[in-house]
Amino acid sequence: MLRIESLTHLGMGRVSDGRSLLPRVLPGEEVDVAQDGTVRILTPSTDRVAAPCRHYKSCGGCAMQHATDSFVADWKKDIVAKALQARGLSPELRAIATSPAQSRRRAKLSGRRTKKGAMVGFHTRASDNLVEVPDCQLLTPALINSFPALEALTVLACSRKGEIDLTVTDATLGPDVLVTTDKELTSQLRVELAALANQHGLSRLVWNDEPVVTINPPAQDFDGTSVVPPPGAFLQATKHGEQALLAAVEEITQKAGRVVDLFAGCGTFTLPLAARAEVHAVEGEGAMLDALDRGWREGHELRRVTTEKRDLFRRPLEADELRHFDAAVIDPPRAGAEAQIQTLASSEIKTIAMVSCNPVTFARDAKVLVDAGFAMPWLQVVDQFRWSPHVEVVASFTRK
Repeated sequence: MLRIESLTHLGMGRVSDGRSLLPRVLPGEEVDVAQDGTVRILTPSTDRVAAPCRHYKSCGGCAMQHATDSFVADWKKDIVAKALQARGLSPELRAIATSPAQSRRRAKLSGRRTKKGAMVGFHTRASDNLVEVPDCQLLTPALINSFPALEALTVLACSRKGEIDLTVTDATLGPDVLVTTDKELTSQLRVELAALANQHGLSRLVWNDEPVVTINPPAQDFDGTSVVPPPGAFLQATKHGEQALLAAVEEITQKAGRVVDLFAGCGTFTLPLAARAEVHAVEGEGAMLDALDRGWREGHELRRVTTEKRDLFRRPLEADELRHFDAAVIDPPRAGAEAQIQTLASSEIKTIAMVSCNPVTFARDAKVLVDAGFAMPWLQVVDQFRWSPHVEVVASFTRK
């Protein structure tokens, strides 16, 4: 018999023997591990619940459905707190904002042909086994309803022994689908794919980097402004999570008349902020900036928005360039933004809203700002990747 002492930041249970990490266990539980690795719960935690999804045991998409929502919320806040404490930081942690079930609006699925047709789903944890998930409790109903179309696409796009990737996004006028495959796009196949898209109500179908058909613009609504992102472009995972992050960013920058949005993407923060402030959007991907600019030009009652294509890792905005702005919004990838944070720290800018999907690199970059004289009074934890170890944060930084 073994006792679970604690959980790692990935949700694996640390065992009392100090030698093992076990999945889908909770602190305080007593377990037995069979020779084949099967874990049997002998004494369950009071925080253990029945998983709400029937695919949980086989699917690799979720890690924490066996725990209560309150336990997961506290565990995720603790992950953030420990990352901050390691850097000597201790801001107020606001109540976590957790997205509801069936709210994930974008997913990367895999497709494989079978003798009877095709199967679409997620891989099991750390394996190549593919599991169908027709009752997935993460994805929006619209994405679940797109599975027949994805299966039909798989039959056309996949070789007998191969596998394809299907990136599908819930758009207003029908699913937006990007197929990644080694199969050549022939003229005949293009005709078949266009017919399939019409039959299943897809808004757009893209084959690798080549658009096949756009029946309706696959638009996303950014707080009242419609934007058509490029195929496979980054979006916040849920609308709920996007709104939670945006509310915090708007609170932090509410007094700013001129804002620079760093790593702006397609305008998640730029366009809502433009309702009251002038915004300069900086992003390394030109296609996303083009989508942002079109959205702004077709929007209503928005203040001036300018765009700049720039690799902020290699060429961050310098202090003299930042002097034109009252506030900065920065939402870098998981690696953080060391170079850009250094120039923000040395600039005269007085307000920064920093968003991050990695508490460790966030804490590293936050420490640089605090050491440069910024105060970090509060931090909002946002859980839009429900039942996973993933967590996001947004924090306020102001010059003392």
